[in-house]
Amino acid sequence: MYIKLETLRLEYYRKYQDEMRTEFYQEVVDSVMAGETRGCKVRKRIVLPGTFVGGPRDMRRRYLDAMALVQKFGKPDIFLTMNCNPKWDEIQKNLHKGQLPQDRPDLTSRVFRAKLEDLKDQLFKKEIFGKVAAHVHVIEFQKRGLPHAHMLIILKSEHKITTPDEFDKFVTTELPDKDKFPELYNLVVKHMMHGPCEKLNPKNSCMINGECKYHYPRQFCNKTIQGQDGYPIYKRRDDRKEVKVRKAILNNQWVVPYNPYLLSRYNSQFDVQLVI
Repeated sequence: MYIKLETLRLEYYRKYQDEMRTEFYQEVVDSVMAGETRGCKVRKRIVLPGTFVGGPRDMRRRYLDAMALVQKFGKPDIFLTMNCNPKWDEIQKNLHKGQLPQDRPDLTSRVFRAKLEDLKDQLFKKEIFGKVAAHVHVIEFQKRGLPHAHMLIILKSEHKITTPDEFDKFVTTELPDKDKFPELYNLVVKHMMHGPCEKLNPKNSCMINGECKYHYPRQFCNKTIQGQDGYPIYKRRDDRKEVKVRKAILNNQWVVPYNPYLLSRYNSQFDVQLVI
C-alpha cells in the first residue's frame, strides 16, 4: 500500500510539472551552457517540490533547519534511541491468529507513534531531563518493518548536564540489584545487553575487521569520567554480577547506556547517550 500511494504521488508530480514552474530547473539550459549540441543528450528533469516528504529538496530543508537550531541553541546534550518492541501488549492483543508483528505495519506504527507521543510528554512537559530548548527526531524502519526513533535534545543553559555526578543521575551502565529491582533487572537483561561479540561471537553483525564497531566489551571503570570523544566514560564497576544472555556469560562491560525510568516505562530497547 505504501508503494502504491508513493507511486500515485510521483505520477501526479510528473504530469503537473508546469504548475510548479519547472522551466527554471530544466537541463536544456544547462546543456546549452555546457556547449552540448546533440539533442539525444538533452533530457527533461522531473522536479519534486519541497512538500514531497523524502525528496531532495525536503531533505535539504530539514537538514538546514537542524543546523539552524544548533547554531542558535548550541550542540545537542542528549541522544535517545527508542525501538519498537513487537512484544508490547498493545500489539500482541490485536494480532489475528497466525499473524506476526511484521505482518501488521499499520498496527506496529500506530502503537509506536502513541508511545513516541508519550515520550514527548515526558521530555517536554514533565521535563524529566530538564527544560528543553530545542529538539529534532527522525523515525526509521528496520528490515522487519519495525520503527525506531532517533532524537537529539538541546537543553537550556541552566539545565545542562555537565558533571560526572549529574551523568549518573540520568544514565547507568550497570546491572541493577536483582533482589531490590527484579523488574528492572529483567528489562536490562532482555533489552540492554550488547552482543555477545568479539571472541564470544566473532560473526556478530557488529563486527568489522575483527573488532566491534561499538567498542564492546567496554573497560571497567570505578566512577564516571569525562571522555575525549564527546561522550562520558560511564561507571562500570567490577561487582562480579554476571548473567547468561544468548548462550554467553556477560557482565557490566556489555551493558548499553540506559535510563532506568524510561526503560521501565516503555519496556523496549531504549538507548540514552549524554553528549559533553
